[in-house]
Amino acid sequence: MLSRAVCGTSRQLAPALGYLGSRQKHSLPDLPYDYGALEPHINAQIMQLHHSKHHAAYVNNLNVTEEKYQEALAKGDVTAQIALQPALKFNGGGHINHSIFWTNLSPNGGGEPKGEMLEAIKRDFGSFDKFKEKLTAASVGVQGSGWGWLGFNKERGHLQIAACPNQDPLQGTTGLIPLLGIDVWEHAYYLQYKNVRPDYLKAIWNVINWENVTERYMACKK
Repeated sequence: MLSRAVCGTSRQLAPALGYLGSRQKHSLPDLPYDYGALEPHINAQIMQLHHSKHHAAYVNNLNVTEEKYQEALAKGDVTAQIALQPALKFNGGGHINHSIFWTNLSPNGGGEPKGEMLEAIKRDFGSFDKFKEKLTAASVGVQGSGWGWLGFNKERGHLQIAACPNQDPLQGTTGLIPLLGIDVWEHAYYLQYKNVRPDYLKAIWNVINWENVTERYMACKK
């Protein structure tokens, strides 16, 4: 089942990251599968640490930062508001990105998409294999930590591949609507694949939830 956000995760969190007047605290979303469900491609230890520790930390830090931001707004302290922007971007992005990432994966995933999603990939990249190669290359090429993305350019009506550093959210920094995100922070794979990021990226294609990606695409092209 698709998570609460399909086409506008960034926009859904925007009120909390912006106005903060009647802010509700963010919470860690439940996974739609067990921690060990993606084995052998991503093991249970990685999934547990990634979800319950790393994502949880982004959520907790985002809530703390928003409280400080709300205080700065109430005081009219513009300097403090500006100083808090990097923490909002990092922790807000971490929450947005991971909330998408969990739904992009499935124990029943892998293979190729079908229908309009596959046709769009063929139209914009030539073939599914070429798309896979390009997104893998973009993800491998991220220096340090970051994400590889398949996004939708709503103005042009086309799919695009992009890479974002750190936890920069795709839509908030590029305008592209996120469809499929691949986390290439070391905490996403190091315990299983060590420093060999290409092996992790080869494996993750076996658990990509194309139904979820397709739902996101269909919602965004309306």
